[in-house]
Amino acid sequence: MRVHLGCDHAGLELKSHLVQWLVDHDHEPVDHGPFVYDALDDYPVFCLRAAEGVAADRAAGLDSLGVVIGGSGNGEQIAANKVEGIRAALAWSEETAALAREHNDAWVVAVGGRMHPLDELTRLVEVFLTTPFTGEERHARRIGQLSSYETTGKLPPLPASAQSAPAAADDA
Repeated sequence: MRVHLGCDHAGLELKSHLVQWLVDHDHEPVDHGPFVYDALDDYPVFCLRAAEGVAADRAAGLDSLGVVIGGSGNGEQIAANKVEGIRAALAWSEETAALAREHNDAWVVAVGGRMHPLDELTRLVEVFLTTPFTGEERHARRIGQLSSYETTGKLPPLPASAQSAPAAADDA
């Protein structure tokens, strides 16, 4: 599988480790940088390119995923989610890494290089890369609602159960 990577200075060590780990596990890493340590670098420069690489591959029918890395992973996730069609998820445990794929069909995982030891971060990426989307109707429906909103800007209709506000409770 092709795996696009991007990070900032806080993720540089993990990204370098992951590039070799991916090769060792028969994946094709595509490194979008940075390539040298710069404490003042800007994560959007690299994470947007990684997410765009995933989006372009997917549009071409290729099976690729992405990994974006920062100190916490929060900004990197936000950046990746700005790319049309990308669903990026922040993973902080094996369960969140698996659920990102199983329920959300996320194509990019964000991890915090300062939040976990190297072996744990590697395991989060491994779980993300090896977990398939379940394809269950409820998950596909929810992803469809997000995709529709992304392209049309129209909110999904409220369910019947949410059509009227509940009566206010008495404080007495």
